Amino acid sequence: MTLPSWLSIAIICFLTGFIFSKLFPYNFRWFMQLRRPRWLTFERAIPFIWISIFICAIASATFVWEADPAKLNTWILMAGYLIVECAVLSYTPIICRLRSLKAGSIAGSIGFILGVILSTQVWQVSTWAGVLLLPYLLWSPIGTYVTWAMMRLNPQS
Repeated sequence: MTLPSWLSIAIICFLTGFIFSKLFPYNFRWFMQLRRPRWLTFERAIPFIWISIFICAIASATFVWEADPAKLNTWILMAGYLIVECAVLSYTPIICRLRSLKAGSIAGSIGFILGVILSTQVWQVSTWAGVLLLPYLLWSPIGTYVTWAMMRLNPQS
C-alpha cells in the first residue's frame, strides 16, 4: 500500500518539526517575559497562522510533486521546501538559546529570502503551488518586523 503524496509530505513535515524540537530544545520563558508592542494584539493567533502556513506549504509541495513525480528537479524542490521549513523552525530556538532578538530578526530574514527563492522556482512548475506559498511570503516579513519592534522595546536582548 502506497501512501498518497500529500500524506507522505505531511508526515515528513511533522517529523521534521518533531526532530527539530528534540535536537534544539529551548527555554521559552525568557521570550515570554519580553516587552511587546502595544499593537501586537494578535499574538494568540500566531500559532494558528503558522499551522495554516504549514498546511499551505504541504499542499504546495504536493502540487509540485504531482506535476512531475520523482524527477531530479522535483527532488531538488522538495529539498528546498525542507530547507525553508528548517529555517522557519530555527527562529524560536535561535532567539531563545542566544537570547537575541537581533539573531531572530536575521533568522526570519534568511527564511524569507529562502522562501522567495523557492517560490520563484515552484511557480515555474505549478501556479497553484506558487500561490500556496504566498501566505508564508506575506506573513514572514510581518513576523520579522514584530521581532524587530520587540528588539527596540527590549534593548538588553
